[in-house]
Amino acid sequence: MTQIDPTADLITLINVFTVDPAHQQELVDVLVSATEHHIRHREGFISANIHTSTDGTRVLNYAQWTDVAHFEAMLADPACRPHLAAAAALATYDPHLYTVTSTHHR
Repeated sequence: MTQIDPTADLITLINVFTVDPAHQQELVDVLVSATEHHIRHREGFISANIHTSTDGTRVLNYAQWTDVAHFEAMLADPACRPHLAAAAALATYDPHLYTVTSTHHR
């Protein structure tokens, strides 16, 4: 389950894909398939959340991992590479790793 908590010892991948609106759903399908069939089964995986912009030009992947080493192991896994390449063929992307610093609630 996704934990947005500054005290949680996790890393967060936020990857913003810029996509032609005609390919937004195709990109979502690739990301969901990759996550369901390969990525979520990797050691260190916590959660993934796929968001779509209302204008169709962006897809955001908000994923959490126990640590950087497990995330990097997933990237290096030959079983994951075809899915990552399929996403890259549909959109440009800008991934970065984060830690939760602060949360605010009503």
